[in-house]
Formats: sequence, structure tokens, C-alpha cells
Amino acid sequence: MENGESAVNVKGLRKSFGAQRVLDGIDLCVPGGETLSVLGRSGTGKSVLLKLLIGLQKPDGGSIQICGKEITQLRMEELKEVRKNVGFLFQQAALYDSLSVEENVAFPIRRSHNRMSPAELKDRVRELLSQVGMEKEMRKLPSQISGGMQKRVGLARALALEPKVLLCDEPTAGLDPITASEIDDLILKLQRERQMASVVVTHDLHSARKISNRLALLHKGNIVMEGTFEELKRSRDSFVLQFMREASGEAVCQELSA
Repeated sequence: MENGESAVNVKGLRKSFGAQRVLDGIDLCVPGGETLSVLGRSGTGKSVLLKLLIGLQKPDGGSIQICGKEITQLRMEELKEVRKNVGFLFQQAALYDSLSVEENVAFPIRRSHNRMSPAELKDRVRELLSQVGMEKEMRKLPSQISGGMQKRVGLARALALEPKVLLCDEPTAGLDPITASEIDDLILKLQRERQMASVVVTHDLHSARKISNRLALLHKGNIVMEGTFEELKRSRDSFVLQFMREASGEAVCQELSA
């Protein structure tokens, strides 16, 4: 997908759970080569947005286009084809405990019915793990590596099918500041190399500032502001000001504890 061409296009997206309206008609557009971080307090629908983008949940209304394909009404087989263009990094990495690091990364390639020979598959997995600095840990189980290493393996797995879109759910959650910074640097490096469209859900303002072209702030089901970090910082909106003060304070505390 060329830079500037819309890879993720959301219009009027709505989602409720019972009486709770989580998303109330939001619009988002992420071109190829750009990273959008979605910020907001806990329970504001950030992770729900990612689940809607990958088709794990159905919206109540609105449109979701991934690489030009409307996904909201697709049958499961059609949705599976679209998902081949999307990599997903889960908050807890979500590796299979009984599979080695190598087998975890090979898993989506095997499921895609790729006709690689065993030797080609091994070379491909080694290449992916090398890109995230984990090629020396191929034979280990997830329980034998740290949380930061698990995130690296999860990222390698998310990239296994050469996606045009990368979705990340709290990529630095639960990590110490040094490891979180390393994950940020890795995301930036891979983004520069691959020029994907990325949507990152995070509560970590320091991380969002570092890796993002734009930020979107969710509150009560709506995007109250979208723009660069500096634009959000200059906002006169009372909620934006309060959020930026609170989130900046947390980021400073994290840096001081490093």
C-alpha cells in the first residue's frame, strides 16, 4: 500500500454493550506509513475499537474499511482473507504456552496454507525473529523468556504474513521503562522498514509521543481531539488539558523510576 493511501478507514462507528454506549459514531483514517495512537482513560473503548477493526466483534453501525475492503458484513471466510493483511500484537503477547518461540511465529504462516518447504519456513521464522532480536531464543518456551521478550516474539508473529496494517494493544503495558523504550524503538524501526499503517491503543503518553504521527483521544464514546502531540498539548479543551496533565505526570514518574 502506497504512503498516503488509506489503509484503515472508519466512519460513524458505533458500539454498545447493553445500555453502555462505548463508541458513538467515531471517524478515523490511517494512511499507509502512518502510526495513529488511540489514547483515553480505562473503559473508554480503546480495545473494543481494535476488536472491531480485526472483526472479532461486530459494530452496531458505521463502516470499517481495511485496505479498501468493507469488513462489517463479510462472511467468516472473506474476513479471514482480509485478516491476512492485518497483524495484531496482543497486550499480553498471547503466545501459545506449549509451543516454542519458533513454533509460535511459524503458526500463522502454517495456518495461511503457505506452501513453503520446511527449510523455507525455518528460514522465514529465523528472519522474523532476527528482526526483533530473538533469533537466539528460538527453541525456548514462552515461560522461559521475559515479558519484554514475549512482546518481541508477539511482534514477530504479528509480522509473519507481511501485513499492510499493524494493530497493537498496549504494547508497553506491564514493562519496566527501559524495556518499554526498547519496544518503542523496535516498533519505530519496523515501521520505517515496512511502511505499514499502524493503530496503537495505549495509556502510555510517553510511548505514544515517541512512536506516533498522530494521536486520537477517546472520551465518552467520541474522539474529542485528534492531532500531533504538540497540538493536543496546546488544546484549550478542558478534558484534553486534564488528560494531558495526568498522563504527562505518569510519564515523568515512569522516567524518574527508570
